[in-house]
Order: sequence, then structure tokens, then C-alpha cells
Amino acid sequence: MSDIITEQLQTALAETEAATSSIELEAVETKHLGRNKGLNELRRAIGGLPKEERPAFGARINEAIGTLTTHIESRRALLMEAELQARLAGETLDVTLPGRPQAVGRLHPLTQTANHVKQVLSGMGYEFVDGPELEDYEYNFGKLNYPEDHPAMDEQNSFFVTDSRLLRTQTTALQGRVMANRRPPFRCATIGRCFRYEAVDATHHHTFHQVDVFMVDEKASMADLKGTLGTFARAMFGQETLVRFRPDFFPFVEPGVDYAIMWRGRWLELGGAGLIHPNILREHGINPEKYTGFAFGLGIERVHMIRTGVDDLRLYLENDVRFLSQF
Repeated sequence: MSDIITEQLQTALAETEAATSSIELEAVETKHLGRNKGLNELRRAIGGLPKEERPAFGARINEAIGTLTTHIESRRALLMEAELQARLAGETLDVTLPGRPQAVGRLHPLTQTANHVKQVLSGMGYEFVDGPELEDYEYNFGKLNYPEDHPAMDEQNSFFVTDSRLLRTQTTALQGRVMANRRPPFRCATIGRCFRYEAVDATHHHTFHQVDVFMVDEKASMADLKGTLGTFARAMFGQETLVRFRPDFFPFVEPGVDYAIMWRGRWLELGGAGLIHPNILREHGINPEKYTGFAFGLGIERVHMIRTGVDDLRLYLENDVRFLSQF
């Protein structure tokens, strides 16, 4: 029986030496040292031996198992070290190689345009203020001298959240908030999103961005407004830019005008402007006999489209990287 133990031990030791990976070695260990397998299977023969031979046979099996276990652990340590070194060699980092270039983001073209507008108006002495996009009806319409039958009052043109709150349709809504808390003189501007119930096409969108500029002081006049708009237009579109005024109606100004610039040989309308309506000043406790003011506004998208030649308003909110990466 001892010859069987010796023979099986020699076979197991040879297979242990032949294993070339820790996975193969684990298979050898299971084959020869697993429960009721290999050397452990020989324990079943103990019951068939004479009593006087059983202790020696059991001791011989235990000795063989101990020898094989020690050899397997030694071989496992060598194989795992070799595998570790091979893996590290494959993962070696050459610090002398140039780094991979990182994709660099950029500001959205509307953000770039808004920043340019802010830079120009801040240089002209205007303070930028901000207001809520979810606006009160009073500030969006009521305190801006809108008559009750004005088309803009129709719910079909606005996103009402409740009977008295809606997504603002114009940044002009901020005028009332400023006048309620400040006394003249002041010069303010704001840039933000506006929302209107529109059929989306190349020139209309339900979401757009506006800049609104207004000031109140003693003796502010249409001449001041035209001079301000001329300075602003030349800073945005070039030093040779001409500005034209034409009479127009807006509830919150009197007199009101639309203003346009000469662009590539033709007049191009930018927005509305005028002197702040006396009713608005009175609404906020400002004496219109002493103070006057002017206001104007225009779309941020409009500015960028003129400067770059973009001809479809929808492109700004579609997040197509092919479009955005051009600016």
C-alpha cells in the first residue's frame, strides 16, 4: 500500500511542477487534495487493513499530503509572482510619452454673445440685475401699462402656471421690480430667458433670450436714447454702423420706436425702444414731471445671427455639437 501512496505522490509532485499558471495549479490541487480525491481517497482503504497496519498507513498518507501541500504552496507563490510581474510589465507607463490631448469645451454661442453684451453695457455704466423666470402677472403685464385688450394678454401667447403667475414673456418685467425698490437715478440692464407660446420654426421659438436696458434720470430724452443705441450698435456690429428710428407702439414706452441698423446695404430691425411711459413712473411713485427714462431691448439670438450669418433660430437649442463647435 505504501507503494500506492509513493506513486500517487510522485505523480502529484510532477503535475505541480508542470503547472504553468495559478489556474492550472489550482486544478492539480483539487485533483490530488480535494475531498475524497487523490491522496484523500486512499483513506478509504484504511478500514480494510489489519489493525496493526492502520496507524502506519494513515501516518504515511498524512505525510504525503503535507509534502504535496507544501510543494503546491511554494509553486503557487512562484507562479503568482511571475504573473504579477508579467501584468506589471504590460501596464508599464512611459512617463516620457506625450499626454493624450483632452477635449476642451467652450461657452455656448449665446453665452458668448451675452458676455459681449454685458461687457459693452457695463462699460457704458449699466448695472446688471436679475429677476425670476416664473413671474407675477402684475410685473409681466399689469405694471407695464398693458391695456386689458392687448393681444399679448391672451393666454395663447403665454405659459400660465396659475391664474396670476406665468413664465415671463419678456425681460422688461424686471423694470417694475427695480423701480419698486430704487429711487432715481439708476441705469440697469438684464439678460435672461423668455417664453412664449409659439409655433417653432426658423424665426420663432418657445424659448429665447433677451437683453433689456432701462434708465431713469432727470431730463433723459430721445436724443440720449439714440446716442446710447448708436454707441451700443457700433460696439456690437462695427464702428460704421448706422441706427434708424421709426415710430412704433409699445405699451410701456411713449413715444415708442423700432430701431434698425444698416447692415449689408439694407435696414435690419433689431428691437423696440422709447421713453418709459409716465404711467409706469407714477405706478412706482416716481414723479414724471421731474424724471424721465428710456428703455430698449433686443434678442440675444438676433445679435448672434446678425454677426455670424446663422439663419435658423432652432439651432441654438438643439445641442448639435457640429453647430456649436463652430463658435
